[in-house]
Amino acid sequence: MATEPERTYPSELPVLALRQTVVFPLTIQPLAINRAMSVETVNRALAGDRLIFLTLQTNDKDEPEAGDFHLIGTIAAIRQMAKVPNGGVHVIVEGLMRGKADLITRTGDVLRAVVSPAPEPSDTSLEIDAYVRRLRELIERALSLATGLSQELRGLVAGIDDPVRLAYLLSSLLDIKPEDKQKILEQQVLTAKLEAVSNALGREIALLEMKSKIESAAQQEMTDAQRQYYLRQQLKAIQDELGEGEKTEGADLRARLAAAKLPEAVATVAAKEIERLERMSPASPEYQMIRTYFDWVLDVPWSTTTEDRLDPVAARQVLDEDHYDLDKVKERIVEYLAVQKLKSRRSATTQIKGPILCFVGPPGVGKTSLGQSIARAMNRKFVRISLGGVRDEAEVRGHRRTYIGAIPGRIVQALKQAGAMNPVFMLDEIDKITTGGFQGDPAAALLEVLDPSQNHSFRDHYLEINVDLSRVLFIATANQLGTIHPALLDRMEIISLAGYTEEEKVHIAAQYLIPRQLEENGLATDQVAIDDDAVRRIVAKYTREAGVRNLERQIGAVARKIAARVAGLDNADGDAATVRYDVTAANLPEYLGPPKIHDEVAFRVSRPGVATGVAWTESGGDVLFIEASLLPAGHGNITLTGQLGNVMQESARAAVSHIRSITKELGVAADFLNTHDLHIHVPAGAIPKDGPSAGVTMATAIVSALKNQTIKEDVAMTGEITLSGLVLPVGGIREKVLAARRHGIKTFILPALNASDLAELPPEVRDTMRFVPVATLEEALEVALPQEPPPS
Repeated sequence: MATEPERTYPSELPVLALRQTVVFPLTIQPLAINRAMSVETVNRALAGDRLIFLTLQTNDKDEPEAGDFHLIGTIAAIRQMAKVPNGGVHVIVEGLMRGKADLITRTGDVLRAVVSPAPEPSDTSLEIDAYVRRLRELIERALSLATGLSQELRGLVAGIDDPVRLAYLLSSLLDIKPEDKQKILEQQVLTAKLEAVSNALGREIALLEMKSKIESAAQQEMTDAQRQYYLRQQLKAIQDELGEGEKTEGADLRARLAAAKLPEAVATVAAKEIERLERMSPASPEYQMIRTYFDWVLDVPWSTTTEDRLDPVAARQVLDEDHYDLDKVKERIVEYLAVQKLKSRRSATTQIKGPILCFVGPPGVGKTSLGQSIARAMNRKFVRISLGGVRDEAEVRGHRRTYIGAIPGRIVQALKQAGAMNPVFMLDEIDKITTGGFQGDPAAALLEVLDPSQNHSFRDHYLEINVDLSRVLFIATANQLGTIHPALLDRMEIISLAGYTEEEKVHIAAQYLIPRQLEENGLATDQVAIDDDAVRRIVAKYTREAGVRNLERQIGAVARKIAARVAGLDNADGDAATVRYDVTAANLPEYLGPPKIHDEVAFRVSRPGVATGVAWTESGGDVLFIEASLLPAGHGNITLTGQLGNVMQESARAAVSHIRSITKELGVAADFLNTHDLHIHVPAGAIPKDGPSAGVTMATAIVSALKNQTIKEDVAMTGEITLSGLVLPVGGIREKVLAARRHGIKTFILPALNASDLAELPPEVRDTMRFVPVATLEEALEVALPQEPPPS
C-alpha cells in the first residue's frame, strides 16, 4: 500500500545536501549541520512550513552545485532544532515521503528544488510475507548474539506491519554504505528492496557470530593472570581465524643465530636465551627484554675484523699527508705495524695486542683528528667516544638487565657502530671524566678496558659475556695529566703533543689550513695567495696560542672577506674569476683589523722588581710577570696577592728566607725586612695560580727590587727553589719554551736537571734562543741581573 496518499506537498522545497547519510521515509533521524549553506536552508524551512527535501551528494564538496545530487530523496519535516556553540545546528527530521527532484537551482547560499512525489510500490504477496517473516527471524537471531542491542527493538519491529516501513527502519539501523542505502531508497521493486535489507542484516549477523567465536577462543586461552592482555589475545584469535596466525619466532631466531657464526661461548648463551624465549608467552613483560638482549648479542661483530694495512711505509705516507710533524706519534704507529707485519710472517694466526696511547697536549694541536688519520693509515674503522662529563660507571660497563631500559655500555655500543672487533677507539677528553660519586667511578671502570693484560675478557654488565678488546687500538686524548686517575694513567703510553713553533704553523697553514679554508669558502686556489709573512703576522699579532685552531679561524676570516668581494664583483657583472687577491703582512689589517696582541715584555719589565716567568697551562705554556716591591716604614710583613695557591706562597717565603741568608753576597742590606714590608704580586689576579716552578722567578724579582736594578727584558726563567738556593727541575719545559719564544724571549733560564729536555725542542727553537741551565739561584741572578761595571 502507498504511504500517506491523501497528503499533498509544495511543489518547491528547500534542499538540504547530505554527505555520508541517507534519511529514509517513515523514519526519524537526528542530523548535525555545520555548513553555512545548510544552516541557511534549515532556517528558511523553519521560517515556512518546516518541510525540506533531503538528498545525498554524489561527492564531498563543501559548496555543492545543482548537479552534485542524487535526484531521488526524501521529503521530510523538521521536528526539533537546537543551536550549538560553533554556529551549527542540530535537528531531528521525520521522513514523510519519497520524492524526486525535477529541477535543482541555487540562489546564493540556498538550494531549492522542484519536487514531485515518488510513491512507494504497493503490493502484497506470499513472497513479500516470506521476506517480512525472514527479516523478523534475522532480528531475533541478531538480538540473541548482540547483548548490547536494545531489547525494545524486538517490540518495535513486531508492531510494524508495513513492509516498506520495516525495510526503511532496518536500513537506517544497519551499518550500510551510503551508496547502498541510496540504492535501497531508489529501488522500485518492493521484493528487491526487502532482499537488499535481508542481505545486509545477514552480513551483520555473520559478523556478530564471528565476534562471538573470537571472544570464546580468546577466553579459553586466557588464565586469570593474563586477563590484562585481553586485547592481545583477541588479536591472536583473529589472526588464527584468518589463517594468518603468528609463526613461531624461535625458528627465525635460530636461523639468525646460525648465520651469525658466533664464537662457541657466545652461541651457547644465545641458544639458551632462545630456549627461554620459546617457553615464554609473548604477553610476558620479560619476553621483549630477552628479545632485545638477543638482538644486541647478534649486533656485536664477534667474528668480524678488518684487514690491517701492514705496510709501514704506506702508513707513514698517509700520516704525513694529514698531519705535519708529530714524529713521535707517527713513529709509534709505524713500529706497531712493523711488529705486526713481522709476526704475521711467522704465524698467520698471531696478532699482537693493540697499544694504548694517550695524546696529551693543549687544544688545537690535532689530537682528535690524528686518531682519524691513524685509522685511515691502518685501514681500520674509527669510532670516537666522548668522555667529557661522564659520571656514571654504567656509561662504560652498561646496565644490568634487571633494570627497565637497560642497554650495553659505550664500549659495546662502539663495537656495534664500528662493525669490527679491531677498530681504532678514540677516547676523547679522558681527563674530564667526573670521578667518584654514588653512581660509581667511570675512570675506575676504564681500568679493565685499558689494561692490555685484562681487556681480552672485558665483561659488560648488560651482555654478561666476555668481550675481547685486545685487538682494539685505544687512543685517549687529554689536555692535562693531573686530573687522570693514577692507576688509569699507568696503563697508558703517554705521548706529549706540545704546541707548534711559528715555523711549524707556517707549514701547517700552507699545506692544510689555507687550502681547506679556501675550499670551504668557495674560493679557487689561484684566486687567493696568502704569503708566509702574512701567516707569521697572524701567528704573532692575532693568535698567540699553542695549537692552530685560532689560526685557522683567522685564515677563514680572511677567506670570507675575499669571498664577499668576489661575490660583489659577480653582482656588478665584473669578471671576478680574473681578479687575484694577494694577502701580505702589509695589507693584513684590511682583512682582520688592527693587531690584537702586542709585545709587552719590554714594557712590563722596564721597572725594577719585575721578572718574567713561564707557566704551564691546559692550553699550552704562557708567560707571567711577577712583581716585587719594598715598602718603606714597614715591619717585615710579607704580602702575597694575585690568587696564589699554597705551594706558590710557600715558594715565595722560601725565596725570601734564602735571600736573607745571602744578603752579603748579593750586596744588599741584611736588615731589609726590619725597616720595610715586602709585597709580591702576580698580575691577572682573577686567575688562580699555583705550583712550585715560579720560585726562581719570584726570588729574582725580589733581588731586583732590593738592588733597584731592572732585569734584562729578553730573559725568562723557570725552576723550583729550595731554602738553600738550589734550583730543582720542573715539568712542561717544551711548552714553556715555546710560550717564551712566542713572546720574543731570547734567553731562557731553566734548571740544570732539565737540560736533557732541550733535545725535544725543534731545531729552529734551539738555534734561535739561548738556554742557560742553572743549579743555584746565584747562577740565575748572574744571567738576569749581571753585575754593573763600576763607574770609571
